[in-house]
Amino acid sequence: MRTQRFILFILCLEWGGLWMHAEIPDMLVFLTDDLSLRDVSCYGSPDVRTPNMDRLAAAGMRFDLAFVASPACAPSRAALLTGLMPARNGAESNHTYPHAPYYPGFIGLFQKMGYEVVSFGKISHGRLEHKQRWNWDHLERHYDAETVRAFLESRDPAQPLLLMVGTPDPHVPWTEDISGVGEALVLPPFLVDTEETRQYRRQYYADVMKADAAFGAIYDLFLEYSGEASPVLFSSDHGAQWPGGKWTLYDEGTRVPLMIAWPGRIEPGSVSEAMVSWVDLLPTLLDLAGGELPSEIDGNSFAEVLEGERAHHRDEVFTTHTGDSNRNLSPMRAVRTERFKYIRNFYPQHLYTTHIDHLRKVNAGAYWTSWEEAAREDPAAASLVLRYYLKPAEEFYDLEKDPEELNNLAGDPRYRVHIHRMREQLGAWMVEQGDTLRVVSDFHRIEDRQSLLDELQAVAEE
Repeated sequence: MRTQRFILFILCLEWGGLWMHAEIPDMLVFLTDDLSLRDVSCYGSPDVRTPNMDRLAAAGMRFDLAFVASPACAPSRAALLTGLMPARNGAESNHTYPHAPYYPGFIGLFQKMGYEVVSFGKISHGRLEHKQRWNWDHLERHYDAETVRAFLESRDPAQPLLLMVGTPDPHVPWTEDISGVGEALVLPPFLVDTEETRQYRRQYYADVMKADAAFGAIYDLFLEYSGEASPVLFSSDHGAQWPGGKWTLYDEGTRVPLMIAWPGRIEPGSVSEAMVSWVDLLPTLLDLAGGELPSEIDGNSFAEVLEGERAHHRDEVFTTHTGDSNRNLSPMRAVRTERFKYIRNFYPQHLYTTHIDHLRKVNAGAYWTSWEEAAREDPAAASLVLRYYLKPAEEFYDLEKDPEELNNLAGDPRYRVHIHRMREQLGAWMVEQGDTLRVVSDFHRIEDRQSLLDELQAVAEE
């Protein structure tokens, strides 16, 4: 075990000047891929056991209102690494990347402080321009704890370490090994209850537990290397690949687990209701390490929340989704407060579709066929499938009364003032961001599935 207590002097020719700071901690940032908040046991899941995530929550602070910038891998991770929202960093659709050159972000700012910044697994998405700027980047998507151990044993322990590790779980394709997953499942109300849904849900849960085990191995290894009094952060890049989750701006797609522990600095077992965004993680970790906070980014430090000095952080969070290649092109933007959410769908005249229904892959979206079959007879199923395919121009939800976002109140006169205010707020923010609603592929036409939609509409109205 190594105690990180020293005074570090570094002459940084690239950055200029002499930098000095005492007691610089090693840090671990661990990310899962496609994990919804509801599917972690410390957040109340009755169907999944995540003992290592729970252990981190018990050691530090759990955030109940943490949100990503976008519910797709590339824009979400680019926002994390740059501290900039998608329209400002350039990664708006999935499989697009930040403009280069761009603001130094996680890598450059921590390197400026003297950190060795290291990546294992999936942290960024694809071959980004800045990938070569890591001090060490394990390019393979898959790794094991022993690979990380070998690296740690070979590095200079005098240099502070920012270790960023990502697991590909529980991203599809989901495992077929569902041992350890119970038979009785509590399905979210926005899923159609079919045998295939339940089978695939078990496979997804098995991958959630694989992600938890992967985190536990790295968590233990990091504490062994850096000492118990080192900060550890756990989160997910967005929600799971289920209808109403990934590729949507409902909470299931954008609200993610976030736990941060630092013994001696963060109260064990604490829970925060402060609203935070993934663009806030960069300045927060910089702040905890004693670094200089950048003024050019969209994120703001919530270190004072972690240290118990205040309970509030943001009045609202903004989220964006543009699309994911030709499988999904549905530009939408949202603003959320603690109680209300306003979503603007900019192309409601086109069909909403994703990899789920478009590809229907085995161990991924193949259950979708069972949804359409159920919807031909069951009005409730028909309503859910129609809700998936057809997006209204505006959606408004009272989250206090409707936390699952099933009752769109955009036309309710009782909320007219709230809707107008949030519509104006979202529009002003988009102008400020320089958000041009840039699209990168063709839309899917409602007419292509008109006969199915007409059939389901008739069933839903029965």
